[in-house]
Amino acid sequence: MAGDNGRDGEGWATMGEVAARAGVSPMTVSRVLKEPGRVRPTTRTRVEAAIAELGYVPDAAAGALASRQSRLVAALVSTLAGSIFASTIAGLGAVLREAGHELLLGTTEYSSSSEEALLRAVLGRRPDGLVLSAGQHTPAARRLLERATRGLGVPVVEIWQLPERPVDMAVGFSNFAAGRAMTAFLADLGYRRIAFVGVLGPDDFRGLRRHAGYREALAERGLGEPRAFGSGGSGGSVEDGARGLAAVLERWPDCDAVFCGSDPLAFGAIAEAARRGLAVPGELAVAG
Repeated sequence: MAGDNGRDGEGWATMGEVAARAGVSPMTVSRVLKEPGRVRPTTRTRVEAAIAELGYVPDAAAGALASRQSRLVAALVSTLAGSIFASTIAGLGAVLREAGHELLLGTTEYSSSSEEALLRAVLGRRPDGLVLSAGQHTPAARRLLERATRGLGVPVVEIWQLPERPVDMAVGFSNFAAGRAMTAFLADLGYRRIAFVGVLGPDDFRGLRRHAGYREALAERGLGEPRAFGSGGSGGSVEDGARGLAAVLERWPDCDAVFCGSDPLAFGAIAEAARRGLAVPGELAVAG
């Protein structure tokens, strides 16, 4: 039985059907899809009309098999809950589309084991590139990444940090240096009882490195023992920031500044300070 597009039967339209509808060869249809500039405008218009009429969708898997390119770039990020990673993905997707690639996205929720499982899944799709927001991987995940980049030539880019041993390429900054610089900045402003609120779980290496930088800055300036509160989770939320400041002030009520390991944590700390009637920054400085 013929449908609204004039096809008989069910299922996806084929390239042969498009060619027959447009009165050209399948090779011409393929060229219109891949190199439209090489096809005469009148022919291209006819083929594009047939594609639209039949609802033709190219078989990406078959094309990847023939060209040995999947046109996919996989990005594994820690979370989409924070605006930083969301904007990164939006920009990455826009540039990839312009280059004729599609973005395959996964979130690890700051879990190294989740990253490893996702890596196995996306590598099965034979991506043309990998983008990772984590700079610390399980031994098995690192072996997979090294096999991909050194054995198969797949580019791997680690973003939002500078790991000590990049798998391939890295674009980012030192979380240790950032923690040290922020603490030093507060000290240079005259604050002397600086606390730290962060996520110090085993999988959140960013929080651990920022905390290490904080401790280093305190030691360099002789500002006493660290006053740190760390949740055991990952990522850090506004609620974690509020709980963290409450715990810090309960133990060290004389704190005059708090360095939070992320913006959401700082938002929570500011909210908790307001709840307690503490003026920020008049009575308590908060940095994130």
